[in-house]
Formats: sequence, C-alpha cells, structure tokens
Amino acid sequence: MSLLKSVATVGGYTMISRVLGFLRDILMATVLGAGPVADAFFVAFRIPNMFRRLVAEGAFSAAFVPMFARKLEAEGKSPALEFAGHSLSILVGFLLVFSALFMIFMPFMMQFLAPGFAVDGDKFNLAVEFTRITFPYLTAMAIVALLGGVLTAFYRFAAMAAAPILLNIILIGCLLTAMGQSDRDTGTLISWGVAAAGIAQVIFLVVACARQDIKIKIGRPRLNKDVKRLLKLMLPGALGAGVMQINILVGTIIASFLATGSISYLYYADRVYQLPLGVIGIAVGTALLPLLSRQIRAGEEQTAIGSLNRAIELSLLLTLPAAAALMVIPSQITSVLFQHGEFTVAASEATAAALFAFSSGLPAYVLVKILAPAFFAREDTTTPVVVGVIAMAANVILSLLLIQEFSHVGIAIATSLSSWLNAAILLILLVRRGHYRSDYRLLRRSAGMVLASAVMGGGLWFAADILHPHFSSDLTSRIIALASLIAGGAGLYAVTALLTGAARLTDLKSMLKRRADR
Repeated sequence: MSLLKSVATVGGYTMISRVLGFLRDILMATVLGAGPVADAFFVAFRIPNMFRRLVAEGAFSAAFVPMFARKLEAEGKSPALEFAGHSLSILVGFLLVFSALFMIFMPFMMQFLAPGFAVDGDKFNLAVEFTRITFPYLTAMAIVALLGGVLTAFYRFAAMAAAPILLNIILIGCLLTAMGQSDRDTGTLISWGVAAAGIAQVIFLVVACARQDIKIKIGRPRLNKDVKRLLKLMLPGALGAGVMQINILVGTIIASFLATGSISYLYYADRVYQLPLGVIGIAVGTALLPLLSRQIRAGEEQTAIGSLNRAIELSLLLTLPAAAALMVIPSQITSVLFQHGEFTVAASEATAAALFAFSSGLPAYVLVKILAPAFFAREDTTTPVVVGVIAMAANVILSLLLIQEFSHVGIAIATSLSSWLNAAILLILLVRRGHYRSDYRLLRRSAGMVLASAVMGGGLWFAADILHPHFSSDLTSRIIALASLIAGGAGLYAVTALLTGAARLTDLKSMLKRRADR
C-alpha cells in the first residue's frame, strides 16, 4: 500500500467536503448571521458531533481498526467480519439507549452543556429543540464509523472519506430552501437536515461495503471475548482519541456565558482551520493507523518508526504554511467567507481574532492526529487518555483565566496551548518508550519548512497591505484579492521550500511509499 496515495485519497475527498462545508457556512452566515438562533443551532450541531467523534469515530475507531486489522491478518476475512458484526450490535444497541435517554432529559442536560443560556429562555429552548432533532445523528455515525473502519482495514479509503460530502450537500439544500423564512424555521429545517444526512451516509457506506463483497451481519448483542477487549480499549480512548473535541465542547460551555454571538464566532473560526486539519491531519492519521498496526503485528518496528517520520514530514510540509497563512491574513479570509447578509463587519473581525488564535495550534492538532495512532496501533488507549485529561484540565484553567482579558479569543488561545501540551507529551512518551525517534531527514527538512513558511508569511503580510483597499470594497473585489494572496503565497512557499531543501520534486512521487504485506 502507498501511504501517500492513501493520504491523497482521503485528503482529496476531505477537501471536497470542506469546500462544500465552506459554502454551507457561508450560506449559514448569510441567512442566520451570529444571532441567538445561530448560537442555539451550533450547540445542537456540536453536541452530537462531539459524541460522534469521541465514541463513534474517536474511541471506537482507535480501538476497532487495529483489532480488526490484526484479526484479518491472523485469522482471515470471515472471522474478522464476524467480529465486526458483534461489535456493531453492541455499539448500536448502547447508543440507541443512550440517545433516547439523552433526548428525554435534554432540558436537564442542556443546563450543563450550555450553562450560560438562561433556563427556559428562547435560546435555551431552541437549543433543546434543535439538539433533540439532531441527536440521532450520533447513532448513524456510529454505524458509518464501523463500516468505514472495516473498509479502512482493507485499504479502501474513498467511501469513508467521501461520506461527509452528503452532509454538506443536504445542509446546503436545506439552507437554500429556507431562504426568506424566519430564523427559527431555518434552524428547525437544518436540524432535520443533520438527521437526514446521518441516514444518507449509512446507506452510502452499506452500498460501498456491498461493492467490496463485505457483508456484516448485525444480530443480538453478545459480549464475547473480542467485544469485551474492544470495550476495554474503547473506555479510555473515549477521552484520549477525542481530547480536541472535549476542548471544543469546554469552549462552547464557557462561551455560553459570554455575549451573544461568541459561540458563533468560535464555530466559524473553527470551521476555517478545520480545513487543513481535515485534509492533512485526519487524512494522514486515517491512512497511518492500519499501516502501523500491520507493521507492528509483523514485528517491523523500524519500518513503523520510518512510516511515522514520513507521516510527520508530509504533515508539517503542508501544515506549517497553512498555519502561517491563517495567522497572517485571518481578517481577509473571514471577510470573504462570511461577511454577507446578516453577518456584520464586527462579527467578521471577532471571528478573525478567534481564527488567529486557533491557527497558532494547527501544527499541534495535526501532530496529535499522527502521534496517537502510534499508541493505538499497539492497542494502548490508556496512555492517550491520561495525556488527554492533562491537556483538557490545562484547557479549562487557561480558558477561565484568558476570557477575562480576551473574551471568546481567550478560549481559542487556550485550545491551542493545550493542544501543544498534548502533542509534546505524546511525543516525549513515544521517544522514551523507544517507539519513535526523529531521523536526520525530518529534522533537516523541518528547518527548511519553518524558513519557507516564514518567508511566505512575510510575503503575505506585505501583499495584504498593498491589497487592503480591495478588502474594503465589494465582494467580487474581495474574492479576487484573497485568491491572489493565496495563489501568490502558495507559489512563494513552493519555490522557497524547493530552494531550502524542505521538499524535492522526486520525493513528492515516492514519499511514504511502502508496500504493506497482505
């Protein structure tokens, strides 16, 4: 298997999804702005998404994929698919009960999830209503996570990476349909759109599995030895694999106490920096986990370390310039993407400030996505959870300290700092255990990447100053100006990276290429 090809597959579909996500958020900003209905919907959208990433995609995938890959390698396809069927039965059964209870007691739970919303106030009641509608999305995504994990173990990445595209297409359709309606009706419609998107993604993954002759039977939940092992690995992974999502939820809770619009500013800023995170970090992490699992299973420790180095190298090559660009021209980006309709200039600037702070932690977010699989591949989900709890505690403390001075931006700063702490501890532990060491190539090229990113950042700074009048003009002028900045910055970084040796054209064809034993 070529890791670079797998990363390109996942990253390519993720890029399409994130671009459509931007269109969705642009429409949402135009239609809803950053008012109380928008705040209520983002809480409703974030809560099941947070549980999805913690339980379905985070803890479950981190535990399930290595176990499934090893069983597939050692025992063959049929026993592995039988294990998948038992796992799906347990997971879906638990989440159906969990979701039902959560929806019934939503008014009570909302007091803890958004404590800043006045109980029985309009925003509180809207958040309860919208979250009850969106919450079944969690169970649907659990099914998607398992089916996607199975496909991933067979090195079939396209369907799982493409599935989120359906969510954005459906929500865009809902927003276009809702134009001209009241904010409340719009919020209700897009909440139903989230639930519908979950069902659509399940159907899409079922069809993808059928095309690969992958048949998973779901029956009465049974706690056999393998499922018990899976649950044991999942419990700590529920925090370790999704610590960033917990940090975001903590930010939402704290932001609910701030002025109206704070949750929306953080949401829109989060959506922008999630583009490089999804395309780079999640893509590399998704492709890396099954590869490391099989290499470690085969006793190829040095090969696994090499794969990790090349994954870090590829990620930094793309992440460092992305972070630099987002920190240098955040106002220009938010102006073009969101400053329309109900989304004011003040809201755009508030979002840009949060984007700057979030972007400072972008390399750390990506590193966590890459370093965590090195633990998960060894069926160690305990270590990441301990590290995750430390980072989460740091995030809460820093958020409470920084909001006094920086309001909602303090939450973004705290998220970035805690992510750097998370990545640093994971890296130190891997080194101490002998599971990782940086090679000379990574160190040498990383220095070149930092220099190339700094040169690009300086170029963007001066170019943005020259183009400043265009960003105060009409939307067309702003789009052209931003496109010029992005194209010029990308070109400057590419040339500088080649001159400094941070990248080589020949390596772009062979980087991370490795045939995995089948």
